[in-house]
Amino acid sequence: MTSSYNRIIAVYGSAGIGPGSEDWQIAYDVGRHLAEAGYTVLSGGYSGVMEACSQGACEAGGHVIGGAVGLFESRGLRPNSWVREIVAFQTLRERLFFLIEKPDAMVALRGGVGTLSEIALVWSLLQVGELAPRPFVLVGKMWRQFVETFAEHAAITANDLLWLTLVDRPDQVVPALEAWWQSPPDISLRTGDNSHET
Repeated sequence: MTSSYNRIIAVYGSAGIGPGSEDWQIAYDVGRHLAEAGYTVLSGGYSGVMEACSQGACEAGGHVIGGAVGLFESRGLRPNSWVREIVAFQTLRERLFFLIEKPDAMVALRGGVGTLSEIALVWSLLQVGELAPRPFVLVGKMWRQFVETFAEHAAITANDLLWLTLVDRPDQVVPALEAWWQSPPDISLRTGDNSHET
């Protein structure tokens, strides 16, 4: 098993889910599994998926990092109580790039426009090599259906899809990360905006 200690895994997902929902339990379980495997969990630090995965990781004895944003603080929002290390940013844009550049791997759970923006930016930066190759795991039926539909209609290739690892359940996340690190896929980079690749 590849050593997971000190590796940071970012978890993306909706702020709008609540305790008791299936999405909350999935996020909690992802955080728990990551912490039990020795990973540090990084998230946006507030509610919903961010809080659930933070709770799961914290209760399993893991370290939890959260990003605070001045815009949200000015509206009375505070990071959830499970965050053990807060990194403060003035803007949402600054936090977004931190959540993309800091982690050793990313995991996306069910979310909305914000989660989609994180996925799209990570995918694009991996595609052209501005972000060093790393595992990128999308969890659940929502993202599987999204990727299948997008691949059918978008101007992308089968090679582009290799950047994404699709799994169905929380317990498949850690094995997917370990499998990637044990045998990283050989994926050709896009050459840039002038490429004739489609």
